[in-house]
Amino acid sequence: MRDMTHSGTAADLCGICVILNGKSGRQDRREHEALMRAFRESGLDVAVKRPSSGDRIAAAAAEAVAEGYGIVVAAGGDGTQSAVAGALAGTDVAMGIVPMGTFNFFAREHGIDTDAAAAVATIRQGRIKRVSVGDINGQIFLNNASFGLYPAILRAREDIYRRWGRSRLAAYWSVLSVLMHMRRPMVVDIQADGIRRRYETPLAFVGNSAYQLRIHDLAGAEAVGADRFALLLARARTPWALLASALRLARRSARQGVDFDLVCADEIVIATRTRTRLVARDGEKARMRGPFRLTVRSRALKIIVPTDAPDAP
Repeated sequence: MRDMTHSGTAADLCGICVILNGKSGRQDRREHEALMRAFRESGLDVAVKRPSSGDRIAAAAAEAVAEGYGIVVAAGGDGTQSAVAGALAGTDVAMGIVPMGTFNFFAREHGIDTDAAAAVATIRQGRIKRVSVGDINGQIFLNNASFGLYPAILRAREDIYRRWGRSRLAAYWSVLSVLMHMRRPMVVDIQADGIRRRYETPLAFVGNSAYQLRIHDLAGAEAVGADRFALLLARARTPWALLASALRLARRSARQGVDFDLVCADEIVIATRTRTRLVARDGEKARMRGPFRLTVRSRALKIIVPTDAPDAP
């Protein structure tokens, strides 16, 4: 996701398949129709796959690769883009992006407009950029991977979204509800750059997006720009202390050494006391077996960005 080189333009590729996630972000039928209209008006001839569930997105993208498409478009939020990227990383197939999620960190990092028509114009006229991705036990992530409170927040967020709909306010409410019911911190053993250290923390957050770190004014963006991870470990031990840290995060005043510890490395191994743990990757959660080995797959993914997008975020 940083320090990349060019490998041609999007126009050099042929065959476009759109992976349309109908359950992502603020999407509804009118948005889908607007997206398809934007493709028609752009003159691009596209095939469309509509996975029946979020779990089928990666399989649909892999099918598109096997079928010989030169571009596979991820139409959805960060989770959709991450799932498609997992199928495309390491191949010559480029990923187009139509952001339709709540936060759209990956798209914003690379200058891709959240307006569907503008995003389609980028797919038609943009250039190819190679970016690095994160790997956790063989699974790809674009923005972040985390353990502890954040996966619990995602689970609470799903319940709130079902009741009240998707919005940033609902997302923030899910954070508050989980913080106030925090249990004992995790015990994690971290190995990074040959150094081992044990932490007690309610949240281990592995940042792989310089943009996401910068918008919260958090340390670690420079490390991400150098193809390293920024591992942030929350220091709070009680719900009220964690809430105070969360409020400072919202005000962009969270402090290293006070609110979190920072570990930067291009390879990190995280071991916990439980054999399996719920892990969040780019807003999607799944139970995984530890220990958790995180590596940077340098320049493994081709994406289509605006012609004037910077090479480094």
